[in-house]
Amino acid sequence: MPQKVRIALDAMGGDVGASVVIPGAAISLTRHPDTEFVLFGNRGVIEAQLAKFPALKAVSSIVHTDVAVSMHDKPSQALRRGRKTSSMWLAIDAVKKGDADVAVSAGNTGALMAMARFCLRTLPGVDSPAIAAMWPTMRGDSVVLDLGATIGGDAQHLVTLAVLGSAMASVLFDLTRPTVGLLNIGVEEIKGREEVREAAELLRAMNLPQLEYIGFVEGDGIGRGAADVIVAEGFSGNIALKAAEGTARQINEFLRAALSGSWLSKLGYLLARPAFRALRDKLDPNKSNGGVLLGLNGIVVKSHGGTDADGFAYAVDVGYEMAKYDLLNKINQMLKRDGGTLVQAPATQEAVS
Repeated sequence: MPQKVRIALDAMGGDVGASVVIPGAAISLTRHPDTEFVLFGNRGVIEAQLAKFPALKAVSSIVHTDVAVSMHDKPSQALRRGRKTSSMWLAIDAVKKGDADVAVSAGNTGALMAMARFCLRTLPGVDSPAIAAMWPTMRGDSVVLDLGATIGGDAQHLVTLAVLGSAMASVLFDLTRPTVGLLNIGVEEIKGREEVREAAELLRAMNLPQLEYIGFVEGDGIGRGAADVIVAEGFSGNIALKAAEGTARQINEFLRAALSGSWLSKLGYLLARPAFRALRDKLDPNKSNGGVLLGLNGIVVKSHGGTDADGFAYAVDVGYEMAKYDLLNKINQMLKRDGGTLVQAPATQEAVS
C-alpha cells in the first residue's frame, strides 16, 4: 500500500467544474487525510476555490491549462482539440507518468474513455475497457459492469468483464472469491443472446479460481444483491443504471408529494422523520457516484457530471480505495493467472454518451 495516495483531478470537468470539484476534494480529504492532490485547470479559478479550504490547499499543487473538454464534445473532437493540453488529458497523463496514482474526472464520459484508452492503453488480454461501479442492494453493495463504456462484445469479452469486476469486488469487499452473475432476461440456460449463453458456458468450464460463477441474474436480481458482481455488456448495463437512477428519483418525488398533502401526513412525517431520512440516504444516487474505468493500464474514475460536492467526494473516495488497495496490480495478477485463456476479443464499438 502506498503511504500517500496521489490523486489527479480534472478541475474543469463536469457541469460546473471547480466549484464542485474543489469542495468535493476537500470533503474526501477529511475522510482520507493521507491524500495529496494535483489539480489540472485554470489556475485563477482553482486558486479562488482553494482559498476556502486551507487544509486542501496545503496538500495540493496546480498545473495550469486554459483548455477544457466540453460536455458536448464528441470523443474524436476531444482528442483532436484537447490531446496533451486539456485538463482531462493532463490528469490522465499524470497517471501514465507516475505523478499520480489515480485520475478523477466529472467530464464528458465518451471523451474520458477515449482519452484514457489512447493515453494509458489497455492491459494485455483486455480488448475493450469497461465502466464499473458500486450498486447499493438489499444485502449491501455489488459491483456492476459494463455501465456504458463499450457497446456489444462477444462471449470472451463478457468473461474478461467477469475477471475485471471480480478484482474490483475483491478490493472493495475483501473477498477472495466473489460471486459473479451474468445479466440476462431469464435464469434459464436457454434464454438470452447467444453471446451471453456462450459466456455462461465458458465461465462454468473455466472454473476460474478468483471468482465463483452462479449463473444468470435477471434485472430485479441486481437490487436484491444476487451476486457480488453483475456482468452485462455496455448497452444493457447503461440502461439498467439509468432506469435505477430514474426510479430512485421517482420514489423520492412520490414520497415528497405524499408527505406534503395534508396536516395528518405532515404529522406522520415528523413522527417517522429518522426512517424517512434513512430511506432518502439509501435512494441518493450521489452515494454510489464514481465509476471505475477497468481494463486500462492505470486507474481512472468517472464522476457524474451533474453531481454536487458531496457526490464528487464519493467519486474521489472510490479513486482513493482503488489506489490504496492496489486494484491495478490485483487485476494484472488475475489476468496473468489465467495464462492464455483470456484472449483478446474482436473489436467492439465504444460508447460516446
